[in-house]
Amino acid sequence: MIETKVFSYTDEQFADLQMLRYRVDGFEQLTLQQKKLVYFLSEAALTGRDILWDQNGKYNLRIRKTLETLYTHYCGNREDEEFKAFCIYMKRVWFSNGIHHHYGCEKFIPGFSEQFFRTAVKQLPADELPLENGQSVDELCDLLIPVIFRPDIMPKRVNQADGEDLIQTSACNYYAEEVTQAEAEEFYSRCKKSHDPHPVMYGMNSRLVKSHGRLREKVWKSGGLYGAAIDRIIYWLEKAATVAENEKQAAVIRKLVDFYRTGDLKTFDEYTILWVQETEALVDFTNGFTETYGDPLGLKASWEGYVNFKDLKATERTEKLSANAQWFERHSPVEPRFKKEHCKGVSAKVIKAAILGGDLYPASAIGINLPNSNWVRAEYGSKSVTIGNLTDAYNKAAHGNGFQQEFVIDDETRQLLDRYQDDCDDLHTDLHECLGHGSGRLLPGVDPDALKAYGATIEEARADLFGLYYIADPKLTELGLTPDGQAYKAQYYSYMMNGLLTQMVRIEPGKNIEEAHMRNRALIARWTFEQGASEQVTEFVRKDGKTYIRINDYAKLRVLFGRLLAEIQRIKSEGDYEAARNLVERYGIQIDRELHEEVLTRYRALHLSPYKGFINPVYTPVYDEHQQITDVKVSYDEAYDAQMLRYSHDYATLPYVND
Repeated sequence: MIETKVFSYTDEQFADLQMLRYRVDGFEQLTLQQKKLVYFLSEAALTGRDILWDQNGKYNLRIRKTLETLYTHYCGNREDEEFKAFCIYMKRVWFSNGIHHHYGCEKFIPGFSEQFFRTAVKQLPADELPLENGQSVDELCDLLIPVIFRPDIMPKRVNQADGEDLIQTSACNYYAEEVTQAEAEEFYSRCKKSHDPHPVMYGMNSRLVKSHGRLREKVWKSGGLYGAAIDRIIYWLEKAATVAENEKQAAVIRKLVDFYRTGDLKTFDEYTILWVQETEALVDFTNGFTETYGDPLGLKASWEGYVNFKDLKATERTEKLSANAQWFERHSPVEPRFKKEHCKGVSAKVIKAAILGGDLYPASAIGINLPNSNWVRAEYGSKSVTIGNLTDAYNKAAHGNGFQQEFVIDDETRQLLDRYQDDCDDLHTDLHECLGHGSGRLLPGVDPDALKAYGATIEEARADLFGLYYIADPKLTELGLTPDGQAYKAQYYSYMMNGLLTQMVRIEPGKNIEEAHMRNRALIARWTFEQGASEQVTEFVRKDGKTYIRINDYAKLRVLFGRLLAEIQRIKSEGDYEAARNLVERYGIQIDRELHEEVLTRYRALHLSPYKGFINPVYTPVYDEHQQITDVKVSYDEAYDAQMLRYSHDYATLPYVND
């Protein structure tokens, strides 16, 4: 009898992290051409890895190489407590693509000593270390030790504290050290042309530096900054173009290559328009400088890549939403002047991730809506995806872990969540990505970047509120997307519990909320809690010495979500910076320290990890005697450390210092 290995979604657990695996069911049924396309695009998605590491911090590539050399060549006792602490630190750095937490942005503090590090590094083979320009091993240690160990040096990758110079106090590598926030804002303000109906996303693909007192951009392109990595990405994209599923898809890939070669932002807009309009192919991808959460000013885009193919059955759900986009826009509770008259090109699908890369690896979004250009979205539409096999992995890993028993108020509510929550979570993601981000419009002349550092939080709140408001609408039951009029309550309860209580498990004691998505959820939950306080729409309840959330009036909560959606859309449409600032600062940042400690204590007792990330599958091409690919095999058994070390070896494309 042949023994079949049982697939396990959960893998190792360390610090505040747990690694999961995701299946790519259906890959074996793809045609050879589609398999080759997935493989070539996957290589392109992995090849840009070094770009993100350097974007996240100027020392990250040198630190990664030093840590990995120590890990593989360490000759001491591997059961020693300091070496074990070193291994945890290194795995955290791998997970976050740098020395700062992937979500909270604070710098990791090592659990091993400076002396252990220096002594161990000095025993390593010098030719395996990232020594630059005749640098000695001692000099390398002198450079890296303060960056790794001193809490006052580069303490936060992205600082969002009101009143501080956000560039000078952020460790991300999008601006030269001498550039100030005021200088950067003035520079890009001068770039923008008034009343330009088709503005490019200025600064998206460059580092802003100062030379002889003048600011200039170092553009990320072939022959420019990050050129060595970009040339390898181009190599794999060009191979992918030869096996594209149709001519439109081939044109998309060729235009992306043109953008990488020139760095021209108008070419990037042309690429995104072609990409939005190509909706027939089964296999799809993104590759490039995409999201701006890593820049405190929300201008510069981190590098990411992923490859996917459509889940045809599950996509029936999202197609119903996109087909009714105009109905949802028309019935939205926002002011008519902020609504789109015509919803164009809204396409939505449920996909299976085939590979995750760059800023989507190991931690990944579960839903994506692109492009980010406001005018492209208005005139050509957008693509929205829900990544079904990732949500499936999350759900399977969460079942039976004790979380609901600890934090949900009673058996009746737990039964509600057990019955509806998984499906409602997916549906809320669909509404958020497909319709929320694609809804509404800016008033003429409003700068898309007017909300500055608060823009990301406001935009995520807008999309979340759209989903919350509509998930309770009878229209969804009419469309067959919810089974009955009670299902939405599961989403409302889990959302309010998360925003008011349980997302705090991701915050270290004494810290505030930093990340845009978490600020958004806190803002929504706290604002609606406060606005409904007189009628006790939602309330805190103490039971057996523990704090719980109770929702007393779900219908009134929906009304509050609608009111906040109307105000958030007004802020976005008018570019009302002060109103955005007031909302985020009042509701989205501060934490009740006593309640926080209670939540952390209860969560620690469950021995769970608040953050999850993924180990990628491995694709192996099969060649014939003429070196032609005859098949591509997929496997799922690569260990986390083996994958990270392999990626550092196979996809090392950049020098350790990128000036």
